[in-house]
Amino acid sequence: MTGDTHRNLLRTLRYDVPASLVVFLVAVPLSLGIAMASGAPLAAGLIAAVVGGIVAGSLGGSAIQVSGPAAGLSLVVADLVQTYGWRATCMITLLAGAVQLLLGLFRAARAALAVSPAVIHGMLAGVGVVIALSQLHIVLGGSPQRSALANVMELPAQVAAMHGHTVAVGLLTIVVLTLWTRLPKQVKAVPAPLAALLAAAVTAWVFRWDVTRVDLSGSLGELAFPVLPNGDWHQIVAAVLLVALLAGVESLLCSVAVDSMHTGRRADLDQELTGQGAANMVAGALGGLPVAGVIVRSTANAQAGARTRVSAILHGVWVLVFALGFGWTIKLIPMEALAALLVFIGVQMVNLGHVRKVHGHGEVPVYMVTMAAVVFLGLAEGVLAGLALAALLALRRLTWVTVKIREMPDRRWHASICGSLTFLGVPRLTHELRAIPGGAAVDLDLNIDFMDNAAFEAIHSWRLGHERLGGTVDIDELHDEWYALAASGARMFPAKTPPATPERWWLPWAHRRRRPAWQAVPQQEAPAPAECQLTAGAREFHRRTAPLVRPILTELARKQQPTHLFITCADSRVVPSLITASGPGDLFTVRNIGNLVPRKGAEPHDDSVVAAIEYATQVLGVHTITVCGHSGCGAMAGLLSGGVKAGSLPGMRRWLRHGHHSLARFIESAEGPLDSRALDQLCRVNVQQQLENLRTYRKVDEQVREGRLELVGLYFDIGSARVHMMPPLPSTVSVRI
Repeated sequence: MTGDTHRNLLRTLRYDVPASLVVFLVAVPLSLGIAMASGAPLAAGLIAAVVGGIVAGSLGGSAIQVSGPAAGLSLVVADLVQTYGWRATCMITLLAGAVQLLLGLFRAARAALAVSPAVIHGMLAGVGVVIALSQLHIVLGGSPQRSALANVMELPAQVAAMHGHTVAVGLLTIVVLTLWTRLPKQVKAVPAPLAALLAAAVTAWVFRWDVTRVDLSGSLGELAFPVLPNGDWHQIVAAVLLVALLAGVESLLCSVAVDSMHTGRRADLDQELTGQGAANMVAGALGGLPVAGVIVRSTANAQAGARTRVSAILHGVWVLVFALGFGWTIKLIPMEALAALLVFIGVQMVNLGHVRKVHGHGEVPVYMVTMAAVVFLGLAEGVLAGLALAALLALRRLTWVTVKIREMPDRRWHASICGSLTFLGVPRLTHELRAIPGGAAVDLDLNIDFMDNAAFEAIHSWRLGHERLGGTVDIDELHDEWYALAASGARMFPAKTPPATPERWWLPWAHRRRRPAWQAVPQQEAPAPAECQLTAGAREFHRRTAPLVRPILTELARKQQPTHLFITCADSRVVPSLITASGPGDLFTVRNIGNLVPRKGAEPHDDSVVAAIEYATQVLGVHTITVCGHSGCGAMAGLLSGGVKAGSLPGMRRWLRHGHHSLARFIESAEGPLDSRALDQLCRVNVQQQLENLRTYRKVDEQVREGRLELVGLYFDIGSARVHMMPPLPSTVSVRI
C-alpha cells in the first residue's frame, strides 16, 4: 500500500465514515417525508436517496454535496403523479436526467446560474407553504385538498373536527424538532428528524394511540419500472424540461453554496450536472423520485467533517442496507409524525435570511411574486412569473438614468447624468435639463456606459438651445466618450462599453484624459506647465470634490483633532492619504527627504521636525506616531554611496547626517557583500531606526512608557503597492536628554 493510499484510507475512516452515518440518519426520515408529500410510494424516496448518494456522489463534480429527493420538486412530482400516474412519472424523471446529462456534456451548467436566486428562494418558500398547508390536514386527522387555497378554506372545519391522538403525535413531533437544537451538543449528535420520528413512534406504541401507520407498498423488492406517459406530447416535453431545469438549477446553486462550507476542491459544475443527469436516469429506471443536490443533507455533511465524496457515496450505501435489512421498522412510524415533519420542513423553507439577502438588492418583489404564484397558481406558473418580473426589473435597472442638478455657489449649475441613456429615459432627462435657467453656465458630467440616438438627440438639442440663449455648456464624459463620438459623426456601436479606468483624484495628471478626442491636443503642442495643471486640478476640485467634502471641512474648520502623527518621505510616489485610506483631519503629516527624525541634540539642528513632534504630542494629543519609509528611496541610496550621489547638493549632504545611525545599523546587521537588495534593506532598517530616534525625546519616551502613545513603522513597497508593518529593532535603547 503506497503512502498516498494509506493517508486517503485513514482520512476516509476518520472523517468521511462518521459524516456519512450522520447524513444517513438525516436522509432516511427526510426521504420518506418528501415521498409522502409527492404522492409517490415511500420506497421511491429511499431509492432516490440510494441513487443520489451512490451515483451522483460518484459521478458528480462537488466534493461534499449530497444528493437525493428534494422538497422543492415535490409539487411537480405530485402533479405529474396525478396527471400521468407513478410509472409514467418515473419515465419523465429518466428523460429529464437525459436532458441534464446532455446539458452537462455541452458545458451549459454556468447558464443555469443566470436564474435569479430570488426566484429560486421564492419558489422554495412557495413550495414550503404548500407542503405545510397540505400536510397540516393530515396532522389534524383529515386529508389535504387539491390546492393551497382550498387547504386554507378547509382548515377551520378541520381544526373543529380534529382527532386527539393524531394531533398529539403531530404536536409531539413538532415540539421535539423545535426544542432539539437547544439541547446539549452530545444529545444533538442524533439528527432532529430522526429523534422526532423515534419519539413519536415510541410514544404512540407505548400509549397505544390510534394513529395511521406508514404503508410500505412498493418496497425496494417491488420495483416500478417506467412506462411512456400518455397525453399531449407538448405537455410531456414541458414536464421533462421543467423537472430537468428545476432539479439542475437547485443542484448547481447548492454546489455553489456548499463550496463556501469547506476548503477542499471547488465544484466542477458541468461534471456535477452530468452526474445529476446520470443519477436521475438511474432513479427513474428503478422507480425513484427525481434527484437533486439538497442543501440540508449537504450542510449536515460539511458540519460533520466530510472531506471527500466518499461520505456521500457511503450514505447511499447505508440507506440501501437499512432499506433491505431494516425496512420493516418504517411501519412503526405514524403517518401523522411524517406529516408533522413535513409541516416543520415547509415552514423552514420560508427562510427569512433569504428575504434579508434579496432585500439588500431590491429583489423582494421577485421573491414575493414567485412565492405567491407558486402557492396560488402552481410551481411552473410561479417560476415563470418570477422570471418575468426579474427580467423586467433587470431591464429597468439597465435602462435607469439618474439626473442630479444643483446650483453651485459661484452661480454655475452642475448637472450629473449617470446610467444607460436610452429612449426610455428621454422624458425624464429632458424634464430635468429644462429646469436649468436659460443663459446659465452649466457643467454637465456624463457618467454613462451607453447612449442611443434618442438620448443623444435630446442632450444635443437641449445644449444647442441653451447656448442660443447665451448660456454655456461644458460637457465632461467620465466613463466613455459617447456624446463626443456622436457629435463628431463617428459610427456608434450598439454594445455597452466595458468599465474604463475611473478618473479619480489619485490618478497622475498624465493618466487622465484632459480633453475629449474631438478636441485632442495636436502632437506638436507642448504639454501644459505644472501651474496650468494645478489650476485645472483646483477647478476640478471645486466642481467634483468640494461639494462632497464641504460638510466635513466645515466641521473641521473650527478645530483639528488628528489621531496620528505621520512622518514620511517627500517622495512624490508616496501619498499618505491613499496608502492609509485616511481623510481630512486624520493625519498630522511631516514630510522630508528620507523620512528622517533627527535625534535629540543631533547636528545639524532641525527644529521643523522637532516642532511637529512637540505640537502633535503635547498640543494635539495624538495616539500614534508613524514613520513610513518606502522602496527605492533616493536618500537611502545617497547614504549607501557614502555621499557621492549627493556630492553637488551640500544641503542634502548635511541633512543625510541624520541617517548615519541607520546606515551603521544596516552595516552591522548585513551578512556578506552588499547586493541589489541592499537599498531596500536599508530603507526598512531606516524606518526602525527612526522609531528609536523618536524615543530620544523625553516627552515621547514618557508617553510610550505610560501606554498613551504608540510608535508604528510602515514600509511602502511601491512596485507591488503593498504596505508592510515594520517591527521595532530587537535592541531598542531609549536615550532621554
